[in-house]
Amino acid sequence: MRVFVTGASGWIGSAVVPELIGAGHQVVGLARSDASAAALAEAGAEVRRGTLDDLDTLRNAAAESDGVIHLAFKHDIAFSGGFEDAADADRRAIDTFGEVLSGSDRPFVIASGTLGLAPGQVATEQDGQASGPVGGHWAAGPAKRLANAHATVALADRGIRSSVVRLPPTVHGDGDHGFMATVVSIAREKGVSGYIGDGANRWPAVHRSDAAHLFRLALESAPAGSTLHAIADEGVPIRAVAEVIGRQLGLPVASVSPDDAAGHFTWLAAFLAMDSPVSSAYTRELLGWQPTGPGLLDDLDKGHYFADPSV
Repeated sequence: MRVFVTGASGWIGSAVVPELIGAGHQVVGLARSDASAAALAEAGAEVRRGTLDDLDTLRNAAAESDGVIHLAFKHDIAFSGGFEDAADADRRAIDTFGEVLSGSDRPFVIASGTLGLAPGQVATEQDGQASGPVGGHWAAGPAKRLANAHATVALADRGIRSSVVRLPPTVHGDGDHGFMATVVSIAREKGVSGYIGDGANRWPAVHRSDAAHLFRLALESAPAGSTLHAIADEGVPIRAVAEVIGRQLGLPVASVSPDDAAGHFTWLAAFLAMDSPVSSAYTRELLGWQPTGPGLLDDLDKGHYFADPSV
């Protein structure tokens, strides 16, 4: 297949591109910078210059492709107070792809998230599928992004083999600069590896290579309207994460009270306090996906998250 990939040079995309090429697909990657374009060309992909806001570029690239994987999201503005704006841009891109692919039976795969789907319970692929307005415990920005996933699933009714791959809060691996790297940085800065309360709350996780493999399987064979979970570790206690970080950095491990969490963990506190275990049993059975990468704790113990940032 000729596959158009947005976010192709990002943390997930840079693993998805070689996964696709290795399976014999031709990749066209969206690049908004010279550095991204160079990285994609080196990986063997065709480069299409543009941004998520260039809807004509998205429209033309999708029209020329046999399928689309949409990974781009404006994380830079999402986590600096502009989550609703980022979700709105995401929706415009999804609607554009929907217009182009309608009636073609071509695959369209997007990335979404699992955090907060069913707090305190093991979330499954069937959770978070309400077709009405999204509300409840969701803030406006995340609620809009969940609605975008609903809209993608609904594209199955328009003759598109649409699917949503939900990612856990940490997609880990060597080179990760996301949540886990931030937790490590905070521990180094504070001189203590902390967790909130008793630290029994759980986070799901997946290695980047396993996530990339699932995106390929979704492109190739996911049924129309599928919701899939890229989850290898169903739920890792945050205290266990803090213990590995403390051991690796030679720091004490200590509880941070919920009242002090915002001061200690800043913007990450609300996320780090969530108990959000997630199952991927349905996904594994449906597509035969079996994660083979290291689990989160084993990956942390490999040491690459703890390289001296000054070197």
